[in-house]
Amino acid sequence: MKVEVITTGTELLLGEILNTNFTYLAQELNARGFDVLYQTTVGDNPERLEDALKIAAARADIVITSGGLGPTRGDITKELVAKFCGAELYMNLEVWEHIHTLLSKRNICIAANNDKQAMVPSGAVVLRNEVGTAPGLVLEHDSTMFVMLPGPPFELKHVCEKELFPFFEQRFPQNGIIKSHTLKLYGIGESGVAELLDDLILQQSNPTIALYARHGEILVRLTAKAAAEEEADRMIAAMQEKVEAIVGTYVYGYDNDTLPEVLGKELLKRQMTIAFAESCTGGLASSLMTDVPGSSEYLKGSVVSYTNEIKRDVIHVNKTILDKKGAVSEEVALEMARGVRELIGADFAASITGLAGPGGGTRKKPVGLVYIAVADENGEECRKFNFSGARLQVKHRAAMAAIGLALERVKKCSLNREDLEEISNDHDTDR
Repeated sequence: MKVEVITTGTELLLGEILNTNFTYLAQELNARGFDVLYQTTVGDNPERLEDALKIAAARADIVITSGGLGPTRGDITKELVAKFCGAELYMNLEVWEHIHTLLSKRNICIAANNDKQAMVPSGAVVLRNEVGTAPGLVLEHDSTMFVMLPGPPFELKHVCEKELFPFFEQRFPQNGIIKSHTLKLYGIGESGVAELLDDLILQQSNPTIALYARHGEILVRLTAKAAAEEEADRMIAAMQEKVEAIVGTYVYGYDNDTLPEVLGKELLKRQMTIAFAESCTGGLASSLMTDVPGSSEYLKGSVVSYTNEIKRDVIHVNKTILDKKGAVSEEVALEMARGVRELIGADFAASITGLAGPGGGTRKKPVGLVYIAVADENGEECRKFNFSGARLQVKHRAAMAAIGLALERVKKCSLNREDLEEISNDHDTDR
């Protein structure tokens, strides 16, 4: 079933609020096997909304609107859909009673224009809205089904989950489902992943493979359409096995996993801690780590060493190295990692120093140049990055790269320890 979503409201076009209703509807409808192919946003203008309805009806089986069901003159969606379908409006007493009861419970004075919300197109199915005054409505005309939903996100979700989705399940039992599973990769670029998976992508049909670049990581989304969830799971698992056989070494997590969360889990597993020394990121890497509940178990502390004085006096970066190599250098990054690890007493430490821009760059040290170092009891390493984008993008990419490099180091350190333990156990057996 082809679906078009029409969101109404001039405030959306002005950018005053985010269009979260479309995001929610697209995710939920696709998961239920509907093909959301079009999305339109129009202001509170009758002529433009009429045009949008005509276009949508010509190319979609189901047209879903959100907003425009309120009591004001600017709320025109219901009236225009009824006009388009040739349906008369009548006072639905059940809806009227619900509106008056709800407003009375909230100690809100009932105004004459509240009756407008109880007007329902003839032939429409009413979708009850227990948390608001505007009911949802389903009205069919020729070969198109029009679904009208309230605009407030909380009300829209309530009506969908309690009324609309059960209605769809009964009306379209053969629709099947569309299910997605996402692999999250770190340490490789989008073009590199695309090249490695090129043969699989060319052969894809169902499941499909889609690549996305997001803030220093790559998402590989596998999507299957099937009659039932179990069948979709089997199809996705078979494709995932093929994908991971090629790029598995770069996969750090799945679906809702994040780099800070996965790093935290790895540290918790080993009962180890980490510290950060941040210059150009200003504490962003530490902030991302603390977004994860329970991060105090493994994030021991951090130092925002934004100036050379703090680098020198707090985390003991060698003054000669600072003067000779400059703050943005491999040598300083390594000194920062060593210094903060010793200062805070953590098992691991990561440091970030670079040029976030937009000014301050030179030919030898351009904006976006960042050095990231990690240190632990087994040694240290440093990597050089050249990030593109505006200041905030460079900061976020640098912070994510530091967390990713720390994750690599933690896993590598664990492997080294396991090897040593295995050798020790072998020696014990020989005795």
